[in-house]
Amino acid sequence: MSLLPFLQPPKLVVLYLQNPRERYWGALRGLDGTGIVLMGTELSGFEDWMRQVAADTADCLPSQQFFPLHRVEKILVDAHSGGAPSLAQQFERRMGRSIWSILGE
Repeated sequence: MSLLPFLQPPKLVVLYLQNPRERYWGALRGLDGTGIVLMGTELSGFEDWMRQVAADTADCLPSQQFFPLHRVEKILVDAHSGGAPSLAQQFERRMGRSIWSILGE
C-alpha cells in the first residue's frame, strides 16, 4: 500500500522545488523514492503555454521531466480552493476542452 494514495498518477500537481527555487505545474507521471516524473511546465510559463495551445501551435505538449526527491519541498494537488478555480479548470474554461485531451492519461 502506498503511503501517498492521493498522489497516484495521473494527478495534476504543483511542485515546489528548492536549490534553485522553482515551481512547476503538470501531470504526475511517476513518484518513487528517487524522485518525481512530471509532464508539465514552469508555473510562470503556464499562461504562455495556454496561448500556444489556443493558437494550435504544433508540438505544444509540455515536456516530461524528472526531479530528484531531494529538490522537492512540497507537492500540492491542483484543486479548486474556495472560489478560486484550479489551473486545470482555468484551462478548461478558456480552451473549451479537458486538460487531459492535451496531456493524455
